[in-house]
Amino acid sequence: MTVRVLVVDDSPTMRGLITAALRRDPEIEVIGSAADPLEAREAIKRLNPDVITLDIEMPNMNGLEFLEKIMRLRPMPVVMVSTLTQAGAGITLAALELGAVDAVGKPSAGVTAMEAFADLAAKVKVAARSRVRAGGAAPTAKPDADYRANKDMILAIGASTGGVEALLTILSSFPADCPATVVTQHMPATFTSSFAARLNKSSAATVEEASDGAPLTPGHIYIAPGGEAHLEVSGTTPRCRLVKSDTVSGHRPSVDVLFRSVARLRRPMAGLILTGMGRDGAQGLLEIRQAGGRTLGQDESSCVVYGMPKAAFEIGAVERQLPLNRLSAAILDVCADHPRDAVPVSV
Repeated sequence: MTVRVLVVDDSPTMRGLITAALRRDPEIEVIGSAADPLEAREAIKRLNPDVITLDIEMPNMNGLEFLEKIMRLRPMPVVMVSTLTQAGAGITLAALELGAVDAVGKPSAGVTAMEAFADLAAKVKVAARSRVRAGGAAPTAKPDADYRANKDMILAIGASTGGVEALLTILSSFPADCPATVVTQHMPATFTSSFAARLNKSSAATVEEASDGAPLTPGHIYIAPGGEAHLEVSGTTPRCRLVKSDTVSGHRPSVDVLFRSVARLRRPMAGLILTGMGRDGAQGLLEIRQAGGRTLGQDESSCVVYGMPKAAFEIGAVERQLPLNRLSAAILDVCADHPRDAVPVSV
């Protein structure tokens, strides 16, 4: 099946570069382009594309405003094409919160168009298969007011495509005394510090980008830095470790690496796998379950891309699958000092 794409960018040069990158893939057809949201609106009505690539800074209406209108009035898959600077990262994260499926960076100093757009076609094809929902998310179930976490518990969470929205939904309802939590989300290096800051504002817990040697403390959530290292957890008194090594399961940081390190700990543990493309995290989550840990996965209906949770479920790594709006309360329950659902399911 050919994916039909509309390219939206105010720069003729950039429209040409994006179009050329997409046309190198025989499964993608660029059916049109637009220089601003007003042109794009008419093109969407006329051409009915499968996916839109969307710039952020444009005349007449910026990309975020246009994206909000798309998601409210005519939800469809959108891949943002933006500058991956620190400032650009914050704006792009806002776009992912609004419902954009993914983002790629524009060419910059020392980065050619070939390099910048190397995975654009793959992301567009993933977007075409994604689930884009209209309107706001369903209300999120929250823990009881008297919730108390098991102070020895380590919770590990993994996510990829669609994970920004999923993690915001889950972590924003975490209490100040949540279990020590480590998170690997596939995203560029310039994004993770901005993402941690955004999560910190929305959660009662303290959210920070993980640093090498940082001790895992209840009430704290540690986000794996993007780019050059994997996040692991090790030690009798568990600490974050940033390990510079090759990609695992096609990623660095890798969810599998994080989950496997948690599975080696001699203490209570739990794992949660969220929306994302591919299989990263499936084997690691299985190892957590085999080590006696509790495991949950996001269900198909609420995933943007039901890849990682599906792979984990199919190999028996997931005890239960739940919709996004029920996952926060459920994972906190299995991490509680006296969980209601206290009997592990054997593999």
